[in-house]
Amino acid sequence: MPRSTELSSSALHAHFATVMQQIQDAAKAANRDPDSIALLAVSKTKPASAIAELYRAGQRQFGENYVQEAIEKIQELQAHDDIVWHFIGPLQSNKTKDVAEHFAWVHSIDREKLVRRLANQRPKTLGPLNVLIQVNIDDEASKAGVNLTEIPELAASIASAEQLKLRGIMAIPNPDASAEQQKQSFAELQKAYKELQEQHPDVDTLSLGMSNDLQLAIAHGSTMVRIGTALFGAREK
Repeated sequence: MPRSTELSSSALHAHFATVMQQIQDAAKAANRDPDSIALLAVSKTKPASAIAELYRAGQRQFGENYVQEAIEKIQELQAHDDIVWHFIGPLQSNKTKDVAEHFAWVHSIDREKLVRRLANQRPKTLGPLNVLIQVNIDDEASKAGVNLTEIPELAASIASAEQLKLRGIMAIPNPDASAEQQKQSFAELQKAYKELQEQHPDVDTLSLGMSNDLQLAIAHGSTMVRIGTALFGAREK
């Protein structure tokens, strides 16, 4: 995986303030309450020290893509026991136990096998694991996720699992699509999210939008934006 360049404390705090302002501005433009949109800081490949610095700035929710790297940071930062850890990367079956035991959220559920394994492996002492269904909205071969027609069946399976809590949908629309196609994809995701809420009233999370499409995502109802580069800086190639 690419190495990271660690920013100074002052740069991290400045980036955090800028991103929070961008969320507020985008919410205002969409006539939405900024408090209805959570910031998930994507800290993959970033050192625990950078996470601790953003924690000092007020950030509490962090997203990780690589299980072993994440567990090391979770253990290093365990004194910060109010950090909420989200697993947002592709999930292999042989990693479900580690994820079930160390994370509060999983964003990348796209098949029944993962539902069964996570439900069986989630320690009862931790309470239900919050899960999102990953949707491959642009049918990209390089990305995991279900299509729109597969959401209801997978949602029903998650909702019936005792140790899982269905929270909503996550998607990564194609950043290289035309502006018109991007708008269409975001609109389709917003519609799918509303339909899921009708079937499962406790659903409250649309994880949508990253550093390059934050405004468009918030305009289409995102309740959680996943921001890495704009907070931590670009990864080294």
